Amino acid sequence: MKEVAISDFKAKCVGLLDQVHRTRKPIRITRRGQPLADVVPPSPSVRKGHWLGSMKGRMEILGDVVSPVIEESQR
Repeated sequence: MKEVAISDFKAKCVGLLDQVHRTRKPIRITRRGQPLADVVPPSPSVRKGHWLGSMKGRMEILGDVVSPVIEESQR
């Protein structure tokens, strides 16, 4: 992992962030040689689909979901 002093990061912030985005390789920011932070590329974005039908195939209906739960004579 490439290490960059905090003073250099401050001076070249936008360029270093572009480099992380372009190369997908993280950069470690240091202060007096000690690690301060890691700049990592973002996780791959997930395409959002339409919410209708998004649960298709993920559940199973067991039993009768149409009939009443209790008998009419018990009301």
